Amino acid sequence: MEAITRFVENVNGLVWGPPMLVMILGVGLFLSIGLKMMPILQLPEGFRQMWKGRTVSEDAAKRGEIPPFQALMTALSATVGTGNIAGVATAVFLGGPGALFWMWLTALVGMATKYSEAVLAVRFREVDERGAHVGGPMYYIKNGLGKKWAWLGILFALFGAIAGFGIGNTVQANSVADALQANFSVPPWVTGLVLMTLVALVLIGGIRRIGLVASALVPFMAISYVLAGLVVLAINATELPAAFALVFTHAFTPVAAEGGFAGAAVWAAIRFGVARGIFSNEAGLGSAPIAHAAAQTNNPINQGMVAMLGTFIDTLIICTITGMVIITSGLWISGESGASLTSAAFGDALPGIGNYIVAIALAIFAFTTILGWSFYGERCVEFLLGVRSIVPYRVLWILAIPIGATLDLGFVWLVADTLNAMMALPNLIALALLSPVVFTLTREHFERQRIQAGKTR
Repeated sequence: MEAITRFVENVNGLVWGPPMLVMILGVGLFLSIGLKMMPILQLPEGFRQMWKGRTVSEDAAKRGEIPPFQALMTALSATVGTGNIAGVATAVFLGGPGALFWMWLTALVGMATKYSEAVLAVRFREVDERGAHVGGPMYYIKNGLGKKWAWLGILFALFGAIAGFGIGNTVQANSVADALQANFSVPPWVTGLVLMTLVALVLIGGIRRIGLVASALVPFMAISYVLAGLVVLAINATELPAAFALVFTHAFTPVAAEGGFAGAAVWAAIRFGVARGIFSNEAGLGSAPIAHAAAQTNNPINQGMVAMLGTFIDTLIICTITGMVIITSGLWISGESGASLTSAAFGDALPGIGNYIVAIALAIFAFTTILGWSFYGERCVEFLLGVRSIVPYRVLWILAIPIGATLDLGFVWLVADTLNAMMALPNLIALALLSPVVFTLTREHFERQRIQAGKTR
């Protein structure tokens, strides 16, 4: 077992090493330039499309399973998770405050990546034998790149179907169990059974039920966490200027060892900032477009603009709140890491309740991640084995939850993290090769808008 673990660790170091990080950032930067920075410039239009996408016309309703707003909430349900609480803390602990700057940079180029993924997902989606709209990297590889690239889509679906059990299921259940046991003395097996029951009740209804639950829970949990974070930052207001100075200074200069902080080179800030940023917002991994392919829309560009908000909300808002709470508290040099560091930072400003806020947020974030990733896994296994495989996959997914809540998952996390990176490889290749399609569709969309605007004057 030790030899297997060492082998997986070596593979993990390779797939999450500098080439992968450069590839993810490089593809994002290439798409940003090709789109002439449209995702950043059209951010207000993205929010308008999101608000407008709460309801759809009868014609659009026939072209998908859930409204565009619910598609975004489903994608966010899988994206906003332990990475926003534990991942940010780990990045700051290992890379120093400068890691937060590189997370921001990852998000800015990641918006173009997420936009392009959703555009291609809607453009090349299919209708399966149940009449459901299905899409994602495996479908835009198959339908956009042709049969000679089909193996790449199969690889993505295979990695996605397996990785989901780790990163989107057992690891999440384990995080909830640990948080509830530490703060509320709830036995892990109880957490596992309750989680299993709640997830099963939602999954019975398929993507429509997931969309409804996500559209209710995600805004509530995100807004509540952000408000709690803003309260902490208001309490620590005098430390904010110094905290921002640390972020920008240490993004380009090493951090000396201090207290429980071992010190970090600039490369550590870049590496952990980029890696944890990608882990949190999933831009480039190819997961989110699977949800956006189910949107009730006939316009890939509008859905792309809705999709890019996922990266903005996840990293530039929620992760920033977590990072600044940790840095302003001064506890980033305490030697704590992960969720315990975030919990300590909240507890420092809000004694007696801060740690409970983090525990509850972590539980809800992880629960919705399990829901979102169940849908991703289903679509991957359907692509590989057909519609008949969905129910058995669902059953296995539900049974895996209590197992994850009660076991030590160090090896499972390692395997899942490795497969997650391997999902990104086929997707990034497809995004680069299909970028002319994205650029053309985008240009034509805005040209039509200009013509229509000219006619109405």
